[in-house]
Amino acid sequence: MTSHKTTQTMKPATAAKKLGVYLEATPAEFREGVVSRNELNALQADPPQWLQELRRNGPHPRPVVAAKLGISIAGLARGGITEALTTDEIDALKKDSPQWLQRERATQAEVRKEALRIKEKNAQRADHSAGEPRS
Repeated sequence: MTSHKTTQTMKPATAAKKLGVYLEATPAEFREGVVSRNELNALQADPPQWLQELRRNGPHPRPVVAAKLGISIAGLARGGITEALTTDEIDALKKDSPQWLQRERATQAEVRKEALRIKEKNAQRADHSAGEPRS
């Protein structure tokens, strides 16, 4: 009995997400085909010029925009940002620092603070219960 190893492939949208780029800004041959795991690894290891350019200047997908602004994806939507943005547009938003962005950054800071508090509380609980004798 011989085992046939099939090549694992993914849709271009999945590959673009893994590469952190906006699918609609990728070359047509990337959008119209399928991407194998080996091709994805090659793109990550030695990105071609188009991928380097997209990562540097955008347009960037919403998760990347949110990360660059230091807010959540939901915060982007609340701020009215529903489309991909270029690096220049992101930098302009940071410079202008509109009220909604300040508010979302403050919200995100509170969320991180609360997550840290919960993590520390759980760690203390785990330390405490580890010290108790089992019956």
